[in-house]
This record gives sequence, structure tokens and C-alpha cells, in this order.
Amino acid sequence: MLGIEAGRDPSAESHGVPGVQALTRGIQIVDAIAARTKGMRFTDLLEDTQLPKGTLHRLLQALVEERLLAFDERDQVYRLAPRVFQWAHKVWDEFDLRGAAEPELERLRDLTSEAVRLGVLDGSSILYIDQRESTQPIRLNNGVGARAAAHASGLGKAILAHLSLERRHALLTDKALQQLTANTIIDARELMPQLDLIKARGYAISVDEQNSGISSVAAPVLNHRGDPIGAIGIIGPTYRLPEEKLHALGRDVIEAARRTSGNFGEFVMSLAIKPRPLGPDRSDVRCAVPASTFLGEGPHWSAAEKKLYFVDILAPSIYVSDPALGTHRTVPVGDLIGFAIPRRDGGLVAGMHGNIVGVDPATGATSILARPEQDRPGNRFNDGKCDRKGRLWAGSLAIDTTADRGRLWRIDGDGQATAMESGLHVANGLGWSPDDKTFYFADTGKHLIYAYDFDLERGELANRRLFVAVPEAEGKPDGLTVDAEGFVWVAHWDGWCVTRYDPAGKVERVINLPVPRPTSCVFGGEDMQTLFVTSARIRLSAAQLADAPLSGSVFAVNTGIAGLPDPVFAG
Repeated sequence: MLGIEAGRDPSAESHGVPGVQALTRGIQIVDAIAARTKGMRFTDLLEDTQLPKGTLHRLLQALVEERLLAFDERDQVYRLAPRVFQWAHKVWDEFDLRGAAEPELERLRDLTSEAVRLGVLDGSSILYIDQRESTQPIRLNNGVGARAAAHASGLGKAILAHLSLERRHALLTDKALQQLTANTIIDARELMPQLDLIKARGYAISVDEQNSGISSVAAPVLNHRGDPIGAIGIIGPTYRLPEEKLHALGRDVIEAARRTSGNFGEFVMSLAIKPRPLGPDRSDVRCAVPASTFLGEGPHWSAAEKKLYFVDILAPSIYVSDPALGTHRTVPVGDLIGFAIPRRDGGLVAGMHGNIVGVDPATGATSILARPEQDRPGNRFNDGKCDRKGRLWAGSLAIDTTADRGRLWRIDGDGQATAMESGLHVANGLGWSPDDKTFYFADTGKHLIYAYDFDLERGELANRRLFVAVPEAEGKPDGLTVDAEGFVWVAHWDGWCVTRYDPAGKVERVINLPVPRPTSCVFGGEDMQTLFVTSARIRLSAAQLADAPLSGSVFAVNTGIAGLPDPVFAG
């Protein structure tokens, strides 16, 4: 809801100035439509604004006449009109980057007591255009007017990661990259996956890459088109800024960069979390696998091994864990990874970047099985599971979470890939009913979970319909699993909970968790009645992590309800 209250006294917010209330409502309408990539129908606006039908109609008519909105006759939706974009271009043509960043540079300096830099890409290097010096001993010499290598500095990598793939490739391959320290990456083929990882995280770190003994963390300042116009970074001695601290400061530089640009990009990546549920933590929720994953995801229970597999998308790595002992080992991999599932003939199948690959869990060695997203190099795989015929189903999304770029793929045992759904925002949790007649699938970006008719023999989907629309106040639907009774369990990103829905989509129970960002869930254990829940710590502030220190771990809940076995990949 936009929060426009019926019967509110207009003078209370307009201070008696005629037309101010109408202007405020008009701006709120434009804001609501701007937040929807596909526009809004009149009925949707009625529900969101709670305005009388006649009032809303008159306001919309005025906004269309002033070319702030346009009405699409074909889809019967209102969208932003060209005049809004003309204003946006005018704003950015006159944007004062240094002036906008000044309070954020000071805030970061006061927060960290470290040096803070504002830089822009100038040719193939970073030019520092403003700074705030550290209040601690050991000051840096690279102040305003100094340059840093784009491929080796935190600010440079933050900007490079958000350039178009064509421009990024040109900058990195136009001439040989200079080896500045032993840690400098000079192979563009090695650097490219790291830049994709940076884009997914939202911030870049540099540890002894530009100068030995100096580290940094930085985030890009994006304009209204999502293009980087600069970057803000914290820089200091490595002994004061070890890698763990750099990651902890990632959220702070992202927030500073967003504030500088007026919060452009705020819909792309979540920073805010919902308030923690009131009351004590549940006694039946325990930490089964203590970990500090950036973005734990894709849990798979192997009944044969009595092991829980899951991944850290942003490490990136595969975890092979024993929840009974609370232990795990990690298998580092070289690219963004969404899931890892055992194969029938040994090894694992995984979604890495835009490819489906085979992985040797002993060594981490990989082999490509299919390249479904080859035509969209800016996409990566997210969640994936196998149906009971051993076919792999995997969803994708744009690395920068641009809306409507994701797809749902079916990968047969022979590696044949078929696109089953498109136009997705953040393809996520998926699962099947016990009778294999219904397929469930979540689009996190749209706050929706769909149900489809499913043909197990043919591997076909039909009759997509809404299963659950998760309210904004309850977080976002992430990974899911289905129990033996046909109920659907869904992890709520930024919602502190897992919800069990009945087959009609009604809430049956809510299990609160001690972390704000549960990511997915799966049944396992000796009797298949333990629900394992992965979680994330990415982009949580130091204060939020202090309140939820187990973020990034795997939790276990004894539900008393049996789950369904996880099938393996037939390929």
C-alpha cells in the first residue's frame, strides 16, 4: 500500500497550500508505477493507493496529459512516459559527483577511521577525485589526482564489474595488464569470473594487489541506467583491514554509493531487512552446521552418504557437511555456483555461471555438460533440483538482477537443455508434489510462487497459476521444498522464517529463525523429518550481524513431518 489514508485532512500535509495533496498523490502514483517493470493496471493502482475510483482516474488523466505517464492500450497498463526520462537525463547531465559523495566520504571515514577515496574511470585507470584521510597512523600517499590500476584496485574492480561485457573486455585485453604485486591478477580470463562475482556481491575487495600491504573495499556509484560513474572505497593497511573486515564493510560502501547517487539501484539489491520477530528464539531450532557463508544455498540431502550438500554462491564453493557432527569441508570452485547435486554415476552436477557442469567433489575439477545461457553471458544459474526421472531443472537470473532476464531450464540426462519458462526476475525455489502432478516454482524478485501442472513422463509444464503471493512485510520467497503430505515449505529472505503452506496456498505454520536471511530448505536426517535451512550473511551490517551472529550457518528443525527424498541427476 502507498499509505494514503482515506479521510485524511488535506491541510495536515499541505499546510493549507491548494493542490499540494493532489501533487503528493500524483508523485506517489508515479513512484508506484516506476517500481513495476511491466507497468500497472488501473485495478492494481486502486488497491495500492486506496484512492476513490474517480480521484484516481482524474489524477491518471492529468499525468497522461502532462506526458509523465502513458497508457498502453494493448496491455491495459500505465507506464512511465518519455518526459520522465528526459528529466532524468537532465539531472544526470548536471550531476555533481563530488558534491553528492562528500557527506558519504566523511561518514565512512568517521565510521572506520580509515582513508576513503572517490574515484572515476579515466581511460584504463582510476583517477582519485576526492578523499578523506585516515585519522590513524600510517597515511597513504595516493591522494586526489593520483591514479590506480583498474584491474588491481578495489575502486577499479568495482567499476569494471558493472561495465558492459563488451567495454570490460576491451579495457582488459587492449594491452597487457601490469603486474604490480605478487597478488595482482594479470590474466584477463582469470579476472573476468572475479568481476562477475563482484557484480553479484555488489562490492569489490583488493588485498595487496595494487600495493603490497594495502587493501581496500569499494562499491560503484551507478546512474539511472545502472552504469558506473564512479566508485567509493575504504583503503588502509592490510593489518588493519584483513579480508574478513573488508567483507564486513562491503555493505557500508554499497550504502554510501547508493546514497551518493540518490538510491538509484536500490531495487536491484536488497540492503534492508525486516524487524526481528518478537519473543525468544525457538528451542527446537538448532545450528546444525556452523558456517559463515556469504550466500548459502541449494541444500541437497544425500541419504546414501548421510551428507548435506550446499553451496556458497559468492565464495564460491561447495560444502559437504555432516549435520550429525556439525562438521563440513569445502570444495572451492572457480565461478559463481547456484547448486550442486550428486550424479547417478558419481560426482556432482552444478550450475556454475551460465553453464551446467560436472564437478569432482574430491578435487573441484569441472567439465562442462551444457551451456544453456551461452546467449546471455550476463546471466547465472541460481537454484536447481532433479525430478524423479533424474532430469535437472534449473533457473537463471541476470547477475545484476535486471528484471525479466531469467529462464527456467530442463536438462536431460544426455545434456540436452530445453527452455521451459522465460521472463523471470529471480528464478529460485522449485519442487514437486508427492504425486508428481504439480510443480512449484518461486520468482523471488516478484514475491510470487507459481504452481504448474506437471507431466512426469514427458517432463512438460502447463497451466501456470499463482500459488502464493508473499506480502512485502514477510520478506521474499526464496528456496523451497515439498513434504510427503504435499505441503510446501518456503524460506523467506529478509523475513527471519520458514513458512509451511498447504496445497491450496494457505499458511499452515511459521517457524521463526535466529537469522534474517534464510535462503532454502530441504528434508533429511535418519527419518527424513529434519528440515535443514541454509542462510546468508551477505550485505548485513556489523550491527545486524551482532544481532544475528549465526547468519551464514545451516539450521535444523525437527518437524515431525517426513520429507521426500532428493533425486539425483541421471546424467
